[in-house]
Amino acid sequence: MKASETAIVFIEFQNDFCKEGGGLYEGVKGQIAAQNTIKNAQDCLQKARGKCLTLLVPILFEEDYCDAGCAGVLGPIHANAMQAKAFRKGTWGGEIIDELKPTKQDIVVDGKRTLDAFHSTNLDFLLRVNCIKNVAFCGFLTNVCVEGTARSAYDKGYKVFLLKDCCAAISGEEQKYVEEKFFPYIGEVLTHEQFLKKLE
Repeated sequence: MKASETAIVFIEFQNDFCKEGGGLYEGVKGQIAAQNTIKNAQDCLQKARGKCLTLLVPILFEEDYCDAGCAGVLGPIHANAMQAKAFRKGTWGGEIIDELKPTKQDIVVDGKRTLDAFHSTNLDFLLRVNCIKNVAFCGFLTNVCVEGTARSAYDKGYKVFLLKDCCAAISGEEQKYVEEKFFPYIGEVLTHEQFLKKLE
């Protein structure tokens, strides 16, 4: 697999998910610890930089969530973020964690407001102008935004991968479902080390 045709997408590695005091941290902290998500993702990003395209995709809303839509329309997941006051622009919680702090070698993709990172961003454009054919996904939540974005990528014609040790869900059961039941229908499930070894 050519590294020049490959990208890794890091979804929502933000303080509100990943750090004590973050608005949604309590829900995922157990699985972050079980998966060693942060350290694995940090290792993956550091080793991938300069080899393949690395993109960080935060989800960010205005202070008053005027761009989040009506919670009754978009559903409970947006309502939960709003209730927790999570992922607001200009706040500590909305910032990308220090361990994955972007460098000039990374692309930060702006505009994510929905579960599928392609829907409200220029992610597809960025992948296509860089001649990307293979896309690996990691981040939060495994069975929500990671799965949703990977499913969309598959439908757009990309070869997709799940970096299972760089993800976290709310429970081990949900993580296992994506790894064993869903993702094999659309792509490969690998550790980040296994994936990086595939790059030429």
